[in-house]
This record gives sequence, C-alpha cells and structure tokens, in this order.
Amino acid sequence: MANLTPNTPPNHQAGGFLIAVGAMLGAGIGFLYGQATPGFLIGSGAGIALAVAIWLIDRRRG
Repeated sequence: MANLTPNTPPNHQAGGFLIAVGAMLGAGIGFLYGQATPGFLIGSGAGIALAVAIWLIDRRRG
C-alpha cells in the first residue's frame, strides 16, 4: 500500500473513456437502424454528460 502524505495530490477521475465508448456504441447502434450520424451524436452527447457528471463529483470530493 502506498504511503500517502499530506503533500500527495489526490487522484482525479477521468471520463474520456466514456465519451469514446458512447460515440462508438452510438454509431454502432445507429448503423443498425440506418442512422449512424444521429446515433454517433446521441452516443457522444451521453458520453459527454457522463464525463461531466464524473468531473463534478470528483471536483466536489477534492
């Protein structure tokens, strides 16, 4: 286990993975329905919303 001192900066969470997965899943699901671009945009929007939520929660913790 790491020895954490008071001078150690906190570990922050990152939400970029959620944006990428949302974009890929949205495009894939949209492609199945013949609407890849709207699916990509909806998936990207959902991923961005989740990333912002993680950022806000992490900001409140730190």
